[in-house]
Amino acid sequence: MNTIPLTNAVPPTEPPVRPIARRYGALGGFAAGALAVALGMFFAAITDVVSPIDAVGSEVIDRAPRWVKEFAIRNFGTDDKLALRIGIITILGIASLALGVAAIRRWWIGTTGIGLFGVVGAAAAVHRPGESGGAAVPSLLGAAIGAVVLHRLLRPVPVQMPGASQAPLGWDRRRFLITGGATVATAAFAGGIALQRENQRVSDLREAADVPLPSTPLSSAEIPPDAEVFDETPFVTPNGEFYRIDTALSFPRIDVATWSFDIGGMVDNPLTITYDDLLAMDQVERVITLCCVSNEVGGDLIGNAVWRGVLLRDLLEQAGVQPSAEQVFSTSLDGWTCGFPVAAAFDGRDVMVAVGMNGDTLPLEHGFPARLVVPGLYGYVSATKWLAKIKLTTWDEQGYWVPRGWSQQAPIKTQSRIDVVRAVSGTSGAAGLYVIAGVAWAQHRGVDKVEVSIDDGPWEEAKLGADVSDDAWRQWLLEWDAEAGNHRIAVRATDKTGETQTGDQAPPAPNGATGYHTIRVGIDA
Repeated sequence: MNTIPLTNAVPPTEPPVRPIARRYGALGGFAAGALAVALGMFFAAITDVVSPIDAVGSEVIDRAPRWVKEFAIRNFGTDDKLALRIGIITILGIASLALGVAAIRRWWIGTTGIGLFGVVGAAAAVHRPGESGGAAVPSLLGAAIGAVVLHRLLRPVPVQMPGASQAPLGWDRRRFLITGGATVATAAFAGGIALQRENQRVSDLREAADVPLPSTPLSSAEIPPDAEVFDETPFVTPNGEFYRIDTALSFPRIDVATWSFDIGGMVDNPLTITYDDLLAMDQVERVITLCCVSNEVGGDLIGNAVWRGVLLRDLLEQAGVQPSAEQVFSTSLDGWTCGFPVAAAFDGRDVMVAVGMNGDTLPLEHGFPARLVVPGLYGYVSATKWLAKIKLTTWDEQGYWVPRGWSQQAPIKTQSRIDVVRAVSGTSGAAGLYVIAGVAWAQHRGVDKVEVSIDDGPWEEAKLGADVSDDAWRQWLLEWDAEAGNHRIAVRATDKTGETQTGDQAPPAPNGATGYHTIRVGIDA
């Protein structure tokens, strides 16, 4: 039988591959990136280690230059942490979109990029205080899964069609949409579980903190009724309204049953003190105003509270401070550090390890189970929350903020603030009798006098509220017979040493803002 050769036969070929549209690449990158992040959070939550997002955010806080921190506090105030989270998630989202587009032509760029997400998150997690090598696993595992999913979403898969006419279906959009939808749904589910577990952790901590303090303090704080001379600003700042500035992106992992802090370094008798030890010790109550060094002139990063705790000098006397010690250097559970002079613990001011605030157990936001409260010093050198360790040392060791350009010594400056200008009777805004009122502070020195100047006129002495203590702010009030027109009102305070606050304007850095708080008001005829 003869065979006739097919001289014009065309050899079989692979079906052509249709290019993937950039929008699908971007969507694929976003879905895979979201899955990597959400799974990292999920695995961290179920293994009780730091979340990759929180770990990276904390590293950003630690490594950001001073001007970035000042910008964040100035523009976001106590919402700075929320702004940071949103910023991190936005950057990750944009990076994921770009990686997806790049992976259309070179798949390895996308998978390598997501892998780098995981490496960065893992390195940040391992670096956080109290974490071990196991903290790296959630980030790496989430990134590995995300990289595999991205490759599957965008890889070309030739689809053979029967018949002579074969369409170029090298990439299956239907498969992409199904897989991408499942990826996004999985990311949302994993992220939701992670957030639920974190919220439950915080709720458990709040429940542990919501336990009444067992004993009556040796001395209670007495606040006379005439401490308040106007209503708009409470003399005692409620816990929920007290400012919060710290570097903790999430609350430290605290087990009050096993928590303790150490007093060591240049001491004769190192101590380890548990929560039960603190509660069993003699405690005092003191009204003390705390102020953040980032507070602008007239700002609200200041609050007055009734603090309850154990006097630090009693603990240091038990430990036996050595003569060569210069600094009380403290560390928080989240790794934050600060230091203040040893002399401040023994010069008569009531430095305390606080366990209570305004009659309640110390709130989680303000340092539960215990924190340091040091009258007369800005918080960046003294106000350690979630206390982990106290070390007596020399000035060679520097706290968190000092290498970032803030002063080593940080006494709070004498300052005052205008809180309200209101009509005594009649229509507000119309000419007549007004009240100008506010607060003034000079912790550890006390406020002796407050004066107000209107339209650059002579300084008029204001009425002061009762002097509760040198460590607490004082309210002040001045009656003003306002005439029609635009007016400029300024305030200044004088402390009990006779020093009047300066009118020279200076920013918060490096050791606190100065200047007269000045406002402008318009009065109608």
